[in-house]
Amino acid sequence: MRSRFLIGLAFVLCATGAGAIELEWQELPSLPNPDGVAGPFIGAYGETLLVAGGANFPGEPLWETDKVWHDAVYVLEKNGDDLVWKDGGKLSAPMAYGAAVSLPDGVLCMGGNNSSEIFDDVFLMQWDVKKQQVIQTAFPDLPEPCVYGCAVLLDDIVYLTGGQREAGLESATNNLWALDLTKRDTNDFEWQTLEPIPGPPRAFHIAAAQHDGFNNALYVISGRSQGEDGPVFLRDTWRYTPSMGTWRACADLPRAMVAGTGMGWGQSHIFVLGGDDGENFLKTDELKDNHPGFKREAFAYHTITDTWVSAGETPMNQVCTVPVKWNNGIVIASGEVRPRVRTPNLWLIRPKGRTVAFGALNYAVLVIYLGAMVALGGYFANKNASTDEYFRGGKNMVWWAAGCSIFATMLSSLTFMGIPAKAFAQDWVYMVGNFMIVGVAPIAIYLALPFFRSIDVTSAYEYLEKRFNRNIRYFGSASFCCFHLFRMAVVMTLTALALAAITPMTPAQSVLIMGLLSVIYSMMGGVKAVIWTDTVQTFVLLGGGLLVFILLVADSGAHDFVATAAAYDKFRLANFDFTADSFTRMAIWVVLLGSFGQNLSSYTADQAVVQRYMTTETESLARRSIWTNAVMSLIATFLFFGIGTALFVYYRSHPERLDPNMSTDQIFPLYIASQLPMGFAGLLVAGIFAAAQSTVSTSINSIATTSVTDFLRPWNTCKTETGYL
Repeated sequence: MRSRFLIGLAFVLCATGAGAIELEWQELPSLPNPDGVAGPFIGAYGETLLVAGGANFPGEPLWETDKVWHDAVYVLEKNGDDLVWKDGGKLSAPMAYGAAVSLPDGVLCMGGNNSSEIFDDVFLMQWDVKKQQVIQTAFPDLPEPCVYGCAVLLDDIVYLTGGQREAGLESATNNLWALDLTKRDTNDFEWQTLEPIPGPPRAFHIAAAQHDGFNNALYVISGRSQGEDGPVFLRDTWRYTPSMGTWRACADLPRAMVAGTGMGWGQSHIFVLGGDDGENFLKTDELKDNHPGFKREAFAYHTITDTWVSAGETPMNQVCTVPVKWNNGIVIASGEVRPRVRTPNLWLIRPKGRTVAFGALNYAVLVIYLGAMVALGGYFANKNASTDEYFRGGKNMVWWAAGCSIFATMLSSLTFMGIPAKAFAQDWVYMVGNFMIVGVAPIAIYLALPFFRSIDVTSAYEYLEKRFNRNIRYFGSASFCCFHLFRMAVVMTLTALALAAITPMTPAQSVLIMGLLSVIYSMMGGVKAVIWTDTVQTFVLLGGGLLVFILLVADSGAHDFVATAAAYDKFRLANFDFTADSFTRMAIWVVLLGSFGQNLSSYTADQAVVQRYMTTETESLARRSIWTNAVMSLIATFLFFGIGTALFVYYRSHPERLDPNMSTDQIFPLYIASQLPMGFAGLLVAGIFAAAQSTVSTSINSIATTSVTDFLRPWNTCKTETGYL
């Protein structure tokens, strides 16, 4: 009964979240060759687009003409606001159906064929603006001739996949070759043979580079293979991880997309914009001029959730061409639209941006919250008669509020959004690091806390003068101030960028709101205002997070949530790798040691935390505040890692609701803005503000404390206590 209620609640609250991935198709100036070509070398070089070679069937009647290979090079350049085609000269020979990839200094062309030969040549095309001509530079030859292969650039390495050795499909290969561009000026600059592509040999496939949540990876999609009864149109997808040298099977395409165009977009999407599903392949001679062309539908693949969705109908399906990132979009140039028929058309494709109306109710919730924080600061404005009360709360703060303040101080908005994003993209390996807060707590309680209480300091860096000298104290305090100034800048900037993606506010507006309001209530109320606003913000953070987690789990049901997450290894807690380079893969020992050191520094030497030790009446109450923080940190750790995993399960079920233009770090704000109803979204956005402001207000108050205590007092800047206050 309870699960039915939760599912019903989730349906009501998230009913507004329907959506689909859509693409904008903008037509560009057509290729100068009015017949168009298939299999040209295409790439982007600076602000120019190069299209070279290709083949077509010119003349009439269409089905009685021979295929002709071309050597013409065309260059599309920007001329003011216009795009203009120019003659780029000729290739060394007519050729087509090779692989091409755009490099920072030109377009690398690999293999290809003509009517009598398959090439192993590799050369770089560059457009000389002054001479207005294309320059060709030889690169190392391929290990063997290759045609109908596909290439990508990934981390300064060019990967060439599959293809055919000879004219017949039976010569298709599983080859994976790599050319390391960092060795360009060395004797080792040559093609390397890597682990072959699993599955059947293939040609006319798609290759794309994209991040899989853990690593940059190479994806090989679809293709055509020779079966016992003729050509087989493949739907499989394979992922190669260069850092590990391994292949892994991914979700199959909804249908085959042979000779199609595909390219990575954003941080974790791959678009397949065209291809032949083979439905009419055996009917080509029968249909001839009545051939309907290839199905016009694009698909989007999300590498993290391993899901395919439709990206809508396309105005044209152009196969046997090379997609290129250019002019802030993906360009599809020329290609084949049905057997023997080419097109000169060019398209610029971009995913449509999604706009979410924030709404009056969300604004009202946000304004009420922000106003309440300022009012709380105003409440304490007249309750500070000395710097001791302003900086240490008169040593009479409630222990659990001090604990909440420590917790809110250490949990920034980057944690609020970053932990769910990390768990969404990867697993729970980083969770173990948060457990070190509990490991460090006894050290803070039995060593640091009694020490700082015994010397009765306002600034943690007063000890440095007692132990060494005043200059060391200045250095320590100044280092702390610089660190927190930069920390505030980073927290507010990244938070503002995330908020700009889900609210109508610009990043500058978000920074001004967070910063100015934090300054106001921190200045008016001192550490009392900071601690109590931190306490309120803690409940907003945890309450909002708990609400989202319940809604996410209710969408799939608790059983399916656990089953799906377990199937994709999202609950993995440790990487038990002890090899020499395990530090690069977040091995368990790296996480434990790094987190222990980080937390040890924060809880024993950071003024923002140490200052809270001095705000309670007794040492025993201060110990309670530290344990309160430790317990709340554990609760928050499970909650926010759980949210990230629940987001993975949710978007695996609803991949069409993902936004290809957003980064993985924005996955939690995306859900808040697009799936939560009015009011609830405002509450969660208030939670993001709360996380940022708790960090900013604490940094402001701590910097003020160290500035007065470590610099102004030793220099006797003010004559009275009121002056320092």
